Amino acid sequence: MDNGSKRDGGSKGARRPRRSFTDEFKTGAVRLVLDEHKTIGQVSRDLDLTPSALGLWVKQAQADRTNGKTGLTTEEREELSKLRRENRELRMERDLLKKAAAFFAKEST
Repeated sequence: MDNGSKRDGGSKGARRPRRSFTDEFKTGAVRLVLDEHKTIGQVSRDLDLTPSALGLWVKQAQADRTNGKTGLTTEEREELSKLRRENRELRMERDLLKKAAAFFAKEST
């Protein structure tokens, strides 16, 4: 039975294009696992998702539901990402200022 999916025995190693899902869809899928006690494997098959993607959504939802006791909450992840980006920018600025100071110190001697 061929439904057109490359994963059903088409070319080996072929990957389907990356898909994006709405927050509502993710919430519904996670609810099936956490609230209706279905397995990640079952829900991922029913909704044509990869078990790894659904597993990550479930893990994140559990962290959010426990206020960070089981991992970083969504807010904490966003803050961490922002702080890392800011840290990277500050390091670049510092390195540039070091080079400028060395250049002007060499010029004045």
